[in-house]
Amino acid sequence: MSIPQEGGGPIERYEQLAEYLASGEKPRDDWRIGTEHEKFGYCAKKQLPLPYEGPCSIQAMLEGLRDRFGWKPVEEQGKLIGLEQNGANVSLEPGGQLELSGAPLETIHQTCDEVNVHLREVHEVADAIGARFIGLGAAPIWSQDQMPMMPKGRYRLMTDYMDDVGTLGKQMMYRTCTVQVNLDFSSEADMVKKMRVALALQPVATALFANSPFLDGKPNGMKSWRSHIWQNLDDARTGMLPFMFEQSAGYDAYVEYVLDVPMYFVYRNGKYINALGQSFRDFLKGELPALPGEKPTLSDWADHLTTVFPEARAKKYIEMRGADGGPWRRLCALPAFWVGLLYNQSALDAAWDLVKDWDHETREGLRKVAAIDALQGEFGGVKLHDLARETVAIAKSGLAARACPGAGGMIQDETHFLNALEESVETGRVPADELLEKYHGEWNGDLSRIYSEYSY
Repeated sequence: MSIPQEGGGPIERYEQLAEYLASGEKPRDDWRIGTEHEKFGYCAKKQLPLPYEGPCSIQAMLEGLRDRFGWKPVEEQGKLIGLEQNGANVSLEPGGQLELSGAPLETIHQTCDEVNVHLREVHEVADAIGARFIGLGAAPIWSQDQMPMMPKGRYRLMTDYMDDVGTLGKQMMYRTCTVQVNLDFSSEADMVKKMRVALALQPVATALFANSPFLDGKPNGMKSWRSHIWQNLDDARTGMLPFMFEQSAGYDAYVEYVLDVPMYFVYRNGKYINALGQSFRDFLKGELPALPGEKPTLSDWADHLTTVFPEARAKKYIEMRGADGGPWRRLCALPAFWVGLLYNQSALDAAWDLVKDWDHETREGLRKVAAIDALQGEFGGVKLHDLARETVAIAKSGLAARACPGAGGMIQDETHFLNALEESVETGRVPADELLEKYHGEWNGDLSRIYSEYSY
C-alpha cells in the first residue's frame, strides 16, 4: 500500500482536483514503466511469517538492505518502515509483505533487471537472518491470527474499519500479494481509452496470473482467491468502474467517483488522523469532523486517491491491479503484457476492438469467473482462454512494434518476456493449476512443501 503522498499545497479551486490528474500527462517519448511486486517473508525454520522485530524479522530485512546495499531509511514514529534508492522504494504491506515499487524506467529490459537485482539483494539478506520469501497471491497456510501487523498508522486505522464495509478486507490486507505495473498517458482521451482497456481486460490478467488456490492449508475452491477477496471487500472503493465506459468519462468523472469514496485518514506531522467514513467533500468545505475548520491540500487529495482500489486505478498514471503475486519470471511478464497492449497505438486500438461492445454485466461476469476458473472461465459467450490468446498476441505485436533492444543489442526486443504467458495460452494452465496438481499429486496433500519448492 502507498506511502504518504506529496501532491502540493492548499486546494483553493475545485478544478485543481482534476488538474492534479491531468498533470500526469506526458508525451509518448516520456512514457515510463513502473513495476511493483509484493512477496511473503517467513522464518525458514518455523515456516511462519516474519514478525516486525527480532533476529529473523522485517526490521532485520530492512536494516540488512540498508546496510549492505545503501538503501536510505524511511521511518514513521521512530520505526523503520521502508527504504528509498534511485527513484525506487521498498515498503511494507500490513502483514509484513515486502514490496518493491520500482523506479520509472524506459523498457521491460530495465524493469526486469531492477526486479532481478532486488530479489538477489533480498535473497542475500534473507539468507543471513534465516528468512525466505515466496511469491504467491495469498498466504497458503498461515491463519489470519498468525499474521503480524506492521507499525504503520494507516494500517491500524484500516484494520477495524474493514469489518464494517465488507467480509474479506482483513484477508486482503494481511494475506495477499500482487504484482502490478504503472503506466503513463498523454491526454485525457488517452487516459480514458487506456482505463477502459485496462478495466475490461483485467480479468485476463487475473486468469493468466492466478496463483492463490490455497487458504488455511487447503484448496479454497478458487484459482485466484486474491481476486475473490477484492470482490468482497468494500463496494464503495473497488470494482470495474462502469462510469468509465460512459460518454462523460474523463478526469472530472473520476474526481466525482473518488469524492464519493469515504475517507480513511488525514496525514499530518508524521501521524495518521482518523477520518474513517468521513467525506472529502466536507473536507473541501472545511467541515471535516476530524479537522474542523481545516481545508485539504493537494497532498491530502493524493493520499485519498490511494484509498480507492478499483481493478485499474488512475492517479498521475494508471495502475494495473488485477494480478496475483507469483514466481520470478512472471514478475517481468506482467509489465510486458500491459506495455504491449497500451504503449503502442495499433495494439491499443486492437485491444479496444476486442472489448468495446461489452456491457457492464459481461465485464463483471468475466471478473468473477476469472477468480474461480482462470483460463477455463467463461461468461456471456466469452471464453477467457480464447480471449487470453488474442490478447497476448496483441501484446506481443505491440512489444515487437516498440522494438526496444536489450543491453548491447543482444536481445532484439521485449517480446520474450511474454514467454510464460504464451505457455499458459498454449496449455491452458496457469500457476494455480500447477500448484493444485502438485497438492493432489506428488505432495499428497502436504502443502508445507510449497515453501521449499516455490520460494525465491
